Amino acid sequence: MSPNGSDRSPRRTRRRKLPQALALGLVIATATGCSANDLPRLGLPSPVTAEGPLVLHMWQGSWIAALVVGVLMWGLIIWSVIFHRRSRTGVQVPPQTRYNVPIEALYTAVPIIIVSVLFYFVARDESKLISVSEKPQHTVNVVGFQWSWAFNYENTENPDPANQQAAYEVGSPGEPPTLYLPVDESVQFRLTSRDVIHDFWPINFMMKMDVVPGVVNRFEVTPTVKGEYKGKCAELCGYDHSRMLFNVKVVDRAEYDQHLKDLRAKGQTGAVPSGITTMGSEEK
Repeated sequence: MSPNGSDRSPRRTRRRKLPQALALGLVIATATGCSANDLPRLGLPSPVTAEGPLVLHMWQGSWIAALVVGVLMWGLIIWSVIFHRRSRTGVQVPPQTRYNVPIEALYTAVPIIIVSVLFYFVARDESKLISVSEKPQHTVNVVGFQWSWAFNYENTENPDPANQQAAYEVGSPGEPPTLYLPVDESVQFRLTSRDVIHDFWPINFMMKMDVVPGVVNRFEVTPTVKGEYKGKCAELCGYDHSRMLFNVKVVDRAEYDQHLKDLRAKGQTGAVPSGITTMGSEEK
């Protein structure tokens, strides 16, 4: 008993103050009023499409959830290490907990709730990201082959009859092709492969999708920021996989139309010829 007649030991005082300190830290961490735009991108590039922020916010939310769970778990571990350690003079065995149904139910229910919440948000955002419209403003057939890309501009949606003829562009490992897209206009990518599985990844679009032989995969984006960006294959596809690169150039509509005219002037009309095989070369 303490000199003032109280039986409160320093250890008991610390035990009672620790939950209060943890609660205060949690309030400070969650009450800063920061929006998703104020949070760090945590390794992701700046989004340049209308759909990009959806991916960024999902990524940030996953990190926040992981941080909250991690802080809680480490806090409980540190608390148990400090306040349940054996005293220097004590040799007693601490109370043992066995077959505690409420605690075991809690251990089971909490992970299920966490996974269910994460699954809900992932499924919700994924359904939005992979949804495509019946009539996009532009359609590009992306053809992957070892080891480069071909872009077929299926331009039949253009209201100008003079610009409705399709055009194509083919690259090679030594000369990556450049994909032109108009700013603030929707484009649907139809992904096909000639040989093995590839993966089409315009990095700043924050969206990628497998390119599978015999399957037409699709996704749709609306570029919102003009500029030049990088793209690559994100699926190990053979010897020159690392050189399977491409560029993306988001421009205004006039420059986009002029690019298609230039391709037609070079004779690159219609779809990419079937003779194009590997490395962007033609069969002899």
